[in-house]
Amino acid sequence: MQTLPSPPGAAVRPDRSFSTPAVVASCIGFVLIGALQSLYGPALPALRQEYGLSPSGAGLALSAHFVGGVAGVLGFDRAFGRIGNRTLLGVSYTLVALGGVAFAFSPGWPLALLGALVTGFGFGGIDYGLNQLFATGFGRRSPAMLNILNAHFGIGAIAGPALIGLFGADRYPAVFTAFAVLAALLLIPLGGVRDRHPGDLPADAAANAAGPRARRTAALLTVFVVLYVLHVGVEAGVGGWEPTHLEAVGHSAAFAASATSVYWLMLTLGRFLVAPLTLRWSEPVIIAVSCAGTALCLLAAVQPGLAPYAYAGVGLFIAPIFPTGLPWLRRAVPAARRAGALVIAASMVGGVAAGPALGKVIELFEVRAVPAVLFVLAAVCLAATWWLARATRAAAGASGGPGSPLG
Repeated sequence: MQTLPSPPGAAVRPDRSFSTPAVVASCIGFVLIGALQSLYGPALPALRQEYGLSPSGAGLALSAHFVGGVAGVLGFDRAFGRIGNRTLLGVSYTLVALGGVAFAFSPGWPLALLGALVTGFGFGGIDYGLNQLFATGFGRRSPAMLNILNAHFGIGAIAGPALIGLFGADRYPAVFTAFAVLAALLLIPLGGVRDRHPGDLPADAAANAAGPRARRTAALLTVFVVLYVLHVGVEAGVGGWEPTHLEAVGHSAAFAASATSVYWLMLTLGRFLVAPLTLRWSEPVIIAVSCAGTALCLLAAVQPGLAPYAYAGVGLFIAPIFPTGLPWLRRAVPAARRAGALVIAASMVGGVAAGPALGKVIELFEVRAVPAVLFVLAAVCLAATWWLARATRAAAGASGGPGSPLG
C-alpha cells in the first residue's frame, strides 16, 4: 500500500508517532468512522423500500458492519508490529472507501451487505490502529490525546444522521459516497505517521514477556474486558433505549428524541473536557469517578422528572472510560498489544448485544426498569475499576514503581 511522502514541515518528532498534520487527519478519520456507524439507522427506510426488505433484513446492514469491525480489529492486530503503521492505516482507509461505494451503488442486497462488511473491516482497522498508536505515541499526553481523538468519533456520530436528515434518506448513496471520498483523501497525510515507534514491541516479544506472569495477565485482562463490555453496553443501552424510556414515563416523543441527542452531545463534550484532567489525575482515578458518576446518574434516572437531565449526566461521566482505559491497560497487562485488540473487539460486541439484551429485560419486566438495570451494570464497572486499581497498585509496589492512588 503506497502512501504519499511527508510534505515539507510535516516531520515526525523522534518521541512521537505523528506529525501535526497527521494528528489532524487522524481526528478527521475518527469523525469519518463515527459518521459511518451512525448512517445505517437513518438510511433503513430507504433501504427497505429500495430492496424490498423487512425491518430485520434491513438491520443486517449494521450487523454486517459490526461483524466486519470485530474482524478488522482482530485481523489488523495480527499484523500490527509486523507491517508498517502507514500500510495498515492505508489499507483500512482504502477498504472504507471501496466498501462505502459498494454499499451506495450495489444492484442487489447481498452485494450491499458485502459492502457494509468491507466498510466494517476498514472501520475496525482505523479504530484499532489509531487508538493503539495514540495510546503509545504521545508519552504522558497519550490519555489526553486519546480522549480528543475519541471525541471526534462523537462529532461524526452526531453529524451522520444530521446529513441524512438534511438530504433525505433516499439520498443515502450520495452521503455514503461523500464519506468514501473522504476516506480516500485521508491516504494523503499518512506520510506523517511514523511507520515504527521506538516503544513498539513485536507481538511475539510482548507475549513472551508475559509468560512468567501468565495467571496475573489473564486475570487483569479478564477484568478489563468485563469493564469494557459493560461500560459500552451502558453507553449503547442509554443511546438505544432512552427515547423509549422517556416516552414511557410521560415525556413526548419529540422531547425524548431531543434528550437523546443531548446525551450524545454530552458524551462528546465530556471527552474534550477530560483531556486536560488526564495531565493531573491518573487513569484509575478518572475511570473510578466516571463509573461512580455514571451509576449515580442512572439511579437518578429512575425518577421520571429527573430522567432527561440524569441521562445527560450519564453521557458526561461515561465519556472518558473507553479512551482513558487504553493507556492504563497497556501498562497493566504485559501482552498489551493483544490485550488492546481484545478489549476493543469486546467493546464492539458489548455495543451490539446491549440492544437485544435490554429488549429481553423489558419483555420480562417493563421499560421503566431500564435505568435500574443499567445502574447495576455501571456499579459492576465501578467494582471492576476498584479491583484493577488495587491489583495494578500492588504489582507496581512489588516492582518498586509508582502505585495507583486508589486502594
